[in-house]
Amino acid sequence: MSSAVRVRFAPSPTGYLHIGGARTALFNWLYAHHTGGTLVLRIEDTDQARNTAEATQAIYDGLRWLGLDWDEGPQVGGSYGPYFQSERNDIYEHHLKRLEEGGHLFEENGAIRFRSPREHVVVDDVVCGKIDFDLTNPETHPDMTIRRPDGSWIFHFVNVVDDLEMQISHVIRGEDHLSNTPKHIELYRALGAEPPRFAHIPLILNQDGSKMSKRDAGASLNTYIAEGFLPEAVRNYLCLLGWSPKDNREKIEIDEAVRLFELEKIHRKNASFDLAKCTWLNGEYAHQLPDDRFHSLALIALQKAGFDTSKFPPDYTRAALDTCKGKFRIFSELPAYCGFYFTDEISYQPEGVAKHFIPENRPRLQSLREAFKALENFDATSIEAALKATATELGVKVGALVHPTRLAVTGSNAGPSLYHLLEILGKTKALARLDRAVSQF
Repeated sequence: MSSAVRVRFAPSPTGYLHIGGARTALFNWLYAHHTGGTLVLRIEDTDQARNTAEATQAIYDGLRWLGLDWDEGPQVGGSYGPYFQSERNDIYEHHLKRLEEGGHLFEENGAIRFRSPREHVVVDDVVCGKIDFDLTNPETHPDMTIRRPDGSWIFHFVNVVDDLEMQISHVIRGEDHLSNTPKHIELYRALGAEPPRFAHIPLILNQDGSKMSKRDAGASLNTYIAEGFLPEAVRNYLCLLGWSPKDNREKIEIDEAVRLFELEKIHRKNASFDLAKCTWLNGEYAHQLPDDRFHSLALIALQKAGFDTSKFPPDYTRAALDTCKGKFRIFSELPAYCGFYFTDEISYQPEGVAKHFIPENRPRLQSLREAFKALENFDATSIEAALKATATELGVKVGALVHPTRLAVTGSNAGPSLYHLLEILGKTKALARLDRAVSQF
């Protein structure tokens, strides 16, 4: 086997890219880049009944969204293809014949099975350490099927053959595969090959300690794409899920993660997935986005929510969005926060109506409306001064006017700075919305 580092990510296209699979891909990518090695993408599509072209595309799209390019594999090519297991049947037949000639196989009820040597197998794992597996008892370790009666291949056999043929030097995968590894080592030995180094990374668990299933919140990478997460934030979060550079930081740039990433620094204990923390981290990244990228992502989020920003002047849209930067965590939250800029069909939050659209606030809003109407310059500074002067005249606190005014013009109890959003809406629209609100009292 070559001394060069060659790692692989080998997903099955059976639905979507799981967050655990995405992290496995990331750790392989980090190690390949850290060592100057090669990352191979291999599609394990032997389960023809469950595999779909859409699911395969979801793998490509998910990896590319995360910024994880592969050096060899589908859509890229390479010297060790084909990179779909469904196209490698002749290779499997060749190695099956080698095992047969070596006396390692027998047939039982139409299935081809591998005859275990019945020995102890020590797995020297980079993460888990040395583990002695006792495979001497056929009751607890039955001879493994490698080909079913219908001719289809079992995962263990084709997985080993592919890693052997593709000269994979390090197998970095989830700890749920650790118990399979002694069987794989038996196959390597029977084929006269040196096994790769194994590094079994800790499982990702829910907060309650249960294993993440596809139904759990945050389990599918598609969720993050659809909800408007930033790929660099999700990648950052996954980086530190089971690995750390030993300094307790929560934010790390990808170039530094590549520089510091070592398999020996992967934690032994299972990782606890916290969607709230990932969402918080995304907010930190969103706050620091360059303006152009922020605006383009914001427009996509608004369009997804049904807002047609093309009806508004670009300067208006940009100014409106500028009042939102740093005020939300994920882009799917943006339309509810600033949609009022892009529609006149405002619905008022019921709890806000109960609290602020009360009889005594009606004359107060009418007075404020008149003060706004009298302004020559309808800018944030003038708006603030007029509101505070009106509050003084009425003998109320500023908040007694701010809250009902915000509800009147946005429909919400929370949102951008009131004085700035009123300036952007403009005098005509602001007065119309105050009139409409007063009529609702």
